[in-house]
Formats: sequence, structure tokens, C-alpha cells
Amino acid sequence: MHDGFIYSLVLSGDQAGTVLSSEQINSWDPNNGLLWVHLRYRHKKARHWVLNSGLNRVETDALLAQDTRPRAVIAGEGVLLALRGVNLNPNSAPEDMVAIRIYADKQRIISTCDRELQSAKDVAELIVDGTGPTTTGDFIVAICEKLTTHKVEFIDKLEEQLSELEELVVSGNLKDLRTDIAELRRQAVTLRRYLAPQKEAFSKLLSDQFILFNDPERLKMRETTDKLVRTLEDLDALRDRANVTQEELLSQQSEQLNKRLYFLSLVSAIFLPLGFLTGLLGVNIGGIPGADNTWAFATFCGILISLVALQMTLFYRFKWL
Repeated sequence: MHDGFIYSLVLSGDQAGTVLSSEQINSWDPNNGLLWVHLRYRHKKARHWVLNSGLNRVETDALLAQDTRPRAVIAGEGVLLALRGVNLNPNSAPEDMVAIRIYADKQRIISTCDRELQSAKDVAELIVDGTGPTTTGDFIVAICEKLTTHKVEFIDKLEEQLSELEELVVSGNLKDLRTDIAELRRQAVTLRRYLAPQKEAFSKLLSDQFILFNDPERLKMRETTDKLVRTLEDLDALRDRANVTQEELLSQQSEQLNKRLYFLSLVSAIFLPLGFLTGLLGVNIGGIPGADNTWAFATFCGILISLVALQMTLFYRFKWL
């Protein structure tokens, strides 16, 4: 990343796949091919370049905005996109999604982000290899398809984690599961926060007002949108499964607690009369029966054992055991 310019690539023409320098970008002629410039918007030189790129105030503000929500704004022959992708950077939480802002028309494509986005990197590698998009519409389809694919892969991993947690709940291994399920639910909620508006943005690109798509590109975009819709449905199903799993976990924990309390209640019920009798005969006053009889203690123990046996018989008959 040099001077805020992450990628500066030619998509079409004789120089397709060529990486341009800052000087070549500034002197670029649209007749030579479609240009894609990907910038780090926090960098001072990158911000200066965007502000002097000939775009109007609304477009530059959108490209340099720090907080974005997925959306698509069609203005004349161009389009403004704000999209989100899964964060695949090392030591980062995937649900901490990376935002990419795109302005695109028939002559050029300008995109900005703050952190590395794997989807943009994938498209750039395809362009350099000569197998990437060559038109603005094809580029938008490629970015949207890569963003959606990485989301699908991440949600598949979440489903695998949830399946493992479900098996642990069924097997009764409940240690630390509550925290793991809560974390999975949090990830699902965070993902859905951006997936729903991104679906609306994709749908808007399929409207008749958007003229940058030809028929094959529109068909690809429709397939990508359908894929995102299925992904959103899978995420909703994942969230519902996580809720059911958490409820089952809480139910098992409550059942275990009730069993322990029930056992303690039975123990208390058994020893309550025994404690009463021993307490009654243990008072330090005259007249205690059997005080001078050597067999009194053994007889009293026998009475206590008989009482316990009687209680156990009654508990069993009443199906309390």
C-alpha cells in the first residue's frame, strides 16, 4: 500500500491487467480502457486524490465516509455502492465486517476502504491474471459475488460450530456451552445487521434504472442476489437453531438443578424426624428414659433405623424415589 493507493489496474483495452503508477493514473485517458483505483480513504494523499477526481460533493463524501450502511444509489450513468464483506484479516473477528465504498461509471471505477478486504484482493488477482472483469457491470458483479461467497463460507463454519454444540448439549457435556452459544448468536446477529440492507442494495442494481449491466451481467447479478437471499435465510435458520440449542441447554441445566434440590429435599425429609428424636432425647434434664439401661442406646438406634426404613418404603410407594 503506497501513498494510500492499494490497487490501480486497467480492466480493458490493450493494457488490461496493467498496474499503473500515480502519475499514469492522473494522466489516464478513458479511451485507453476502463480504470479501477482502490484507495485507503484515511490516507491523506488518497483523500486529496478523491477530492480532486472530478466527482461531485455527494460522491466524494460517500467514498470518504467513515460509517456506512450497505446501500446502492443510482445517479445518471453512475452508481454509488456501500457494501460490507467478512473480515478475513489475521487476528480479526470475521463478523467485524469491512466496508467498501464504490463509485462506478462506464469510464472508471473508484473504491475505498480502510482495512484489507479479501474480496477486492481476489478480484484484483483475477484482473492481473487476465481472467477478471473487463466492464463496469462485470466488475460490480465480481465484487458482489466474492463478497457473498466469503459470507457463505463463514456461515457454513458457524453451522459446523453449532452442530458440534448441539451434539455436546445432547450428550450432556454442558461445560462452557452457554458462553459458546451466546458468542455464536452474537456473530449471527451482527452478520444479519448488514446482510439485510445488502440484499436490498443488490436488488436495486437489478432495477431498470441501472444501465451499466448488459443481459448476461444482469443474469449473473440476479444469481448472486438469489445466493445472498439464501444466505440470509440460512443465517435466520442458524439463529433460530442457536436459540433452540440455548433453550435446551438452559432446560438441562434447570433439570439438573431440580434433581439436586429434590435429592436434598429427600435427605432433609429423612433426617428431620431423626433430628427431632435425637434432639428430644439429648436434652440435659432428668427423667430421660433408658438413662440407666445398657441396652437403651442400641434399642434407640434400632428405632431410628426402623424409622428410616419406614420412610423409604413410603417414599417408594408414593413414587417419590
